[in-house]
Amino acid sequence: MAKKLVEFVPNFSEGRDKEKVEKIVDEARKIKGLKILDYSSDADHNRSVVTIIGSPEAVTEAAINMAKVAIQLIDMRTHHGAHPRFGAVDVVPFTPVMGVTMDECVAIANAVGKAYGEMGIPVYLYEDACTKEARRNLAAVRKGQYEGFFEKIKDPEWKPDYGPAVMNEKSGCSAVGARVPLVAFNVNLDCSDKAVADAIAKKVRNIGGGLHYVKAMGVKLEERNQVQVSMNLVNYEKSAVYQAFEMIKMEARRYGVNVVGSEVIGTVPMKALLMAAEYYLQIENFNLDEILEKRLLELEE
Repeated sequence: MAKKLVEFVPNFSEGRDKEKVEKIVDEARKIKGLKILDYSSDADHNRSVVTIIGSPEAVTEAAINMAKVAIQLIDMRTHHGAHPRFGAVDVVPFTPVMGVTMDECVAIANAVGKAYGEMGIPVYLYEDACTKEARRNLAAVRKGQYEGFFEKIKDPEWKPDYGPAVMNEKSGCSAVGARVPLVAFNVNLDCSDKAVADAIAKKVRNIGGGLHYVKAMGVKLEERNQVQVSMNLVNYEKSAVYQAFEMIKMEARRYGVNVVGSEVIGTVPMKALLMAAEYYLQIENFNLDEILEKRLLELEE
């Protein structure tokens, strides 16, 4: 039987207390049939992102067990950070990787959402798992953030898909979804004025008339005294990493600022980086079979 693999990337609203983050991640370490590919925390965002891959059964178990610990340790009543958020277990997306269909990931999202609801967390299904088209876009779901959801959740249009139709004061809400691979890509500027990053983000993102598959916002990195354009590329093949990078450089010129670095949060598909290499190096007729490591992996199979 062919191996089935699902990636899930839970985002937790804690990026400053490493001990709490480790306790949450430990729940995944206990489960057979999955592998933690990456996890990182950011104090300015006050957020941790964990990238995990495994069987459908294993990722389902991990998503539930990690949430049980997270809602014990994280108190949204005292949470502050630069990144938008509306809950302790803020976002939990599932992505098909191998031998798994999107419909199967939607089923996993529903199983996890139901479990979260039973924990007392209002749950909203988004992207391919959404029950209403207005809930497909995560930004639309999370609009208002934690503070605004005490009123938003009272609107019949925003009744949760699972869980109580009352805001959970301590744990907030959760968005659980199924989606194609996403690239979380941030670009840092030699500037400390967040208004500049906001303006650039507005030009780059889809809703501002920029790249169709890019979501972007400005963030202040207090520890560095810099600003950042933080992005999610929801379809890197149609809105490429290098396109977003070049557009930020172009828009930054009007403010007299420069790009001083970039970062990928979590994992990134190899093709996304190869597309950038092909563009910047102007490689002609490039294909994946020219990658040495790829050919070696094929020999091992």
